[in-house]
Amino acid sequence: MANDTDEFRYLPAQAAALGTDLPAAERLSLTLPDGRALSAIRYGEGEPEATLLHGAGLNAHTWDTTVLLLRRPTLVIDLAGHGDSSWREDIDYTPHTLADDVVVALQTWTARPQVLVGQSLGGLTAAAVAAAHPELVAALMIVDITPGIDTAAAPAVLARFYEQTDFATRDEAVDRAISHGFGGTRPDTERGVFLNTRVRDDGRVEWKHHFAHLAAHALGAVPERPEAAVVRADQGWADLASVRAPIAFVRGASGFVSEGDMAEFAHRVPAASIVTLDATHNVQETAPAELAALISDRLDATPR
Repeated sequence: MANDTDEFRYLPAQAAALGTDLPAAERLSLTLPDGRALSAIRYGEGEPEATLLHGAGLNAHTWDTTVLLLRRPTLVIDLAGHGDSSWREDIDYTPHTLADDVVVALQTWTARPQVLVGQSLGGLTAAAVAAAHPELVAALMIVDITPGIDTAAAPAVLARFYEQTDFATRDEAVDRAISHGFGGTRPDTERGVFLNTRVRDDGRVEWKHHFAHLAAHALGAVPERPEAAVVRADQGWADLASVRAPIAFVRGASGFVSEGDMAEFAHRVPAASIVTLDATHNVQETAPAELAALISDRLDATPR
C-alpha cells in the first residue's frame, strides 16, 4: 500500500467511477464536556441537510459512496470509539450514551433540523436522538436494525480475526483481512484497511475502532443477562414511539433484519414507511445508489 496519509485520497477516483462531481470534504473535531474528542466529516458546500451515523466497527467513510451519489451537503459523524473520535474509558457504547455526543454535534455543526440516517448501531442511536431532541430532526431513517436485534454478540470468526489488533504494516492487516474472508478485491480491502486503521507513535498499525480491541474477548465474557437485553430493546421501541418526525425503515434483504423483525417494526411503528433493498447489512456499501435516492427523496419532502 502507498504511504499516503490523506484520508480523502480515494474520493477522486470514486467520484470519477460514479460519474459524479467531487464535493468539498472537511474533517471536523470538537471537544466534548468530558474532554473526549468527537470527529466528523462535512461534505459539500453550505449547511448540512442530512446527518449520517455508521454501525459498530465502521466509521464515517463507510458512507463515502452514498454521499457522492447523494450530491447534497452532508455531515457524517464518527461515533465514540470509532474513526477519529475518542474511545470511551467506561466502554459504554449503548445508543443512549452515543446519542448524547450526536446531540452536541448537531447543535454545533448544523443550522437546521436534519434528515438523520443511522445504520445498525447508528440507527438505534439516531432514534434516541430524535426522541430526546425533536427540534434537531426533520426526518428519521433507520437502516437494517430494530431494537430487538442483538448485534453485540460477535461471530466466532470476527473474534478470531480481532485476536491480532496491531500490525507491522497496513499490508499485513490487508493480508489478514483477506485470509479471514473479509473485504472484496485487494484494492477494496486496502481502502477499507487504510480508512479504519492508524499508525501509533511506536510505528505499529492498529484498528481505529475500540470494538476491535474488545471483540477478541467477547466470547469469553460473562453473557449478558436476558433481562438486560429486554430492557435495552424496550428503550429502543420507546424511543421510536416518541419520535415526532417521519420515520423510514430500510431493510437489507441479506442483512440482519428478518421478515419477522420487519413485521414487528411495522406493527410497533405503523406510521413508518418500509423499504427492502437488495443489500447486505451494510446497505450504504452494497446498495449506495438506492439508499442515496431514498435519502434524497426524504430531503425533497422535508420543509426547509
